[in-house]
Amino acid sequence: MFCREDLVLKIIEYGKRCGEKNYTPGYSGNISARYEDGMLITMSGSANGYLKQDDIVYTGFDGQSKEEGKKPSSEKLLHIAIYELRPDINFIIHVHSPYLSSFASAGKDLMAPVMAENVFYFGGIPLAKYALPSSVELVENTVKYFEKYDAVLMENHGFIVASKSMEDAYMKLELAESYAQVVLNTMVIGGPKLLNKKQVKEIFDLRH
Repeated sequence: MFCREDLVLKIIEYGKRCGEKNYTPGYSGNISARYEDGMLITMSGSANGYLKQDDIVYTGFDGQSKEEGKKPSSEKLLHIAIYELRPDINFIIHVHSPYLSSFASAGKDLMAPVMAENVFYFGGIPLAKYALPSSVELVENTVKYFEKYDAVLMENHGFIVASKSMEDAYMKLELAESYAQVVLNTMVIGGPKLLNKKQVKEIFDLRH
C-alpha cells in the first residue's frame, strides 16, 4: 500500500485534474484515500483544484481528526461508511461536475442502458434520495447503493465514485460525466435509443 506522502500527492494530483475539467468548482467536493486505520481526506473549506499538502488530514474511522487544528471535510461520514462497507475500496472522489449534477438536481438517475461502455463499467448509476449534506441521513440514503454499484448520483447535490485505485476512480468520473452529457444531448434530438435486454446481457458477459 502507498505511504502517506504518496497518497497525499495522489489526492493533490487528481484534485487538480478535477479542477482543470471543472468537475469540482470552487470549494465543492472532497477526495479521500484509505490509510492505516482510517483515511486521508481533504480538509473542510479546501478547494480540490488547488490543494496543498496541508489541506489533507488524517482522520480515523470514528470521524475524529488525528491532527490537531485540522478539520476533515464535512462529508467524512459518507467516506467512512463506504470504506467500512467495501474493503476493496481505497479511494473516493465526490464532485459537483456540471452534467452529472444536472441529472442529480433534476432527480434523474442514469440507469438506462444507453451506451455499451457505461453499461460495462457501471451497470448503471443510481440516484440517492436527497438529504442534508454531511448528515447521517445522507450517508444512509447513499451508502446502500455501494453494495452493488461503484458510482452514485446524490439528489440535488452531486456525484460520488469509489474504486480500488485513484486512477480508476478518476477515469470513471470522466466516463460518467461524458455519459451524462451524451444522454442530455440525446434529449435534444429525440431521446436516447436504449439497448435491449439481450444486448445488455452480452455486454455484461464481456466482464468475465
